[in-house]
Amino acid sequence: MATEEKKGLEDLKELVSGASAEGAAESAAADDAVVADAVEAAPAVVEPVIDDLGRSYATGKRKNAIARVWLKPGNGRLIVNGREGEKYFARPVLRMIINQPFVASGRETQYDVWCTVKGGGLSGQAGAVRHGISKALIYYEPGLRPVLKSGGFLTRDSRVVERKKYGRAKARRSFQFSKR
Repeated sequence: MATEEKKGLEDLKELVSGASAEGAAESAAADDAVVADAVEAAPAVVEPVIDDLGRSYATGKRKNAIARVWLKPGNGRLIVNGREGEKYFARPVLRMIINQPFVASGRETQYDVWCTVKGGGLSGQAGAVRHGISKALIYYEPGLRPVLKSGGFLTRDSRVVERKKYGRAKARRSFQFSKR
């Protein structure tokens, strides 16, 4: 890969330098500056992150729930903690939340998902699985990043329950006032 980059830099230098022979020292310095600018401006090619078994792995989080997600090519099967996704997330809203990254990227039945989820309730766990699926999709197909980013699936929802304060019934609720 390094030899390809060197060859590409040499090709850029030849294009920039042109056929002029006078002022070679000045043009060489200018060429180096132009080539350096071109290399910095070139977008970085992101390689997929896939393990030996052909899976991509990501961790998703929401509230107190943490989901470890493995994604591999398949037919759209979801396994959560060893159970079918439809049985683990019984409410249709939760299943819809989990499928949002696939719908946004147009990959509804192309990947199998295997995940383990800990902590929180079902709503937080569904959000954590969605976050993990989104990150794993990007590791598998880096070209999907703009679509998932614009949908807001890559941002970790940082809202958590506010802690209870002393002298209060709950986080903000005061005890009932009694005049007498």
